[in-house]
Amino acid sequence: MLNFDFYNPTRILFGQGQIASLSTLVPTGARVMMLYGGGSIRQNGVYDEVMAALAGHSVTEFGGIEPNPSYETLMRAIEQVKSEKIDFLLAVGGGSVIDGTKFVAAGALLDEDPWSIFDKRSANIVDALPFGTVLTLPATGSEMNSGGVVTRKSTQEKRSFMSRKVFPQFSILDPAKTFTLPVRQVGNGVVDAFAHIMEQYLTYPVNAKVQDRFAEGLLLTLVEEGPKALSDPEDYDVRANVMWCATLALNGLIGVGVPQDWATHMVGHELTALYNLDHAQTLAIILPNMLRARREEKRTKLLQYAERVWGLTGGDEDTRIEAAIARTERFFAQMGVGTRLADYGLGADCVEPVIKALESHRMTKLGEHRDVTIEVSRRVLEMSL
Repeated sequence: MLNFDFYNPTRILFGQGQIASLSTLVPTGARVMMLYGGGSIRQNGVYDEVMAALAGHSVTEFGGIEPNPSYETLMRAIEQVKSEKIDFLLAVGGGSVIDGTKFVAAGALLDEDPWSIFDKRSANIVDALPFGTVLTLPATGSEMNSGGVVTRKSTQEKRSFMSRKVFPQFSILDPAKTFTLPVRQVGNGVVDAFAHIMEQYLTYPVNAKVQDRFAEGLLLTLVEEGPKALSDPEDYDVRANVMWCATLALNGLIGVGVPQDWATHMVGHELTALYNLDHAQTLAIILPNMLRARREEKRTKLLQYAERVWGLTGGDEDTRIEAAIARTERFFAQMGVGTRLADYGLGADCVEPVIKALESHRMTKLGEHRDVTIEVSRRVLEMSL
């Protein structure tokens, strides 16, 4: 097991009725900005519950944060924070809203252009506004971690940042608030969580048995419960298990003391920025063939994955590895997420723009061994057509 420094200060309030806790969680006298997305929280009752819990607080709103939150939209939020002297943020929504709120929390306190957060690798985040979250879409784990992703539409860039200054103070997770999610978002969320686990688990062994077993348990739970979330959307226990899996997939716990990959995410980010695919769609496209292209480097963990997650023990090693990857693809498809570029109307002409974007963003040596070169990325994209 590798050395590690684990820190996670986020308080989790899980279960039905927990939104009412906002009345005591948000500081008395705070000037609060509630940030949210396209307005679905007004239809599903979450908005009314939040506002009722915040009765007596000074609350202003900023809506319209899009999937893959844009720098352009978030800059308007930062301007509003400054003009209204906001001192507490509340993100109500899924990972995109929470990621955007993290960017606003840090960017509002910078004297320079907040995009510098990415150019300076977040080193200039010395402080951030305090914030909490009410999660309505389990997927990204942003509700209990210190990272975020923002897209700049004008330059077609999707960039990530991380800082201990942007951990949420608290996050409220009520599985019942996910009952009305569209099928597409449920499927995407399960695939997203699954891929997050794989980026931390499927690398190479370092005798980290605790982390491996945690990761495998989460993967098995998603395989069991994911399809049920589609077929029986109001099963509270199913939704609770999916929601908690998505949080644990990226709250840092399974990633400590082990090597991590993230090459699939970096290639996927470019596909999202260039072609506006959902984040989970890009992961479902890239991950299986990233595993195929790097099967030798990942052989030991692929065989472990095949046996412990998919129960594959018969046949030679290569047969088991391919069967495990094929099972992964079928699971993604079962969740309603296509696994080929063609499923989204993209052909061979999309490969070179992605490669050029990777080169431009200095993503030329990716993966746990830094051996995912531009040539490897190109091969993976071509395999994914």
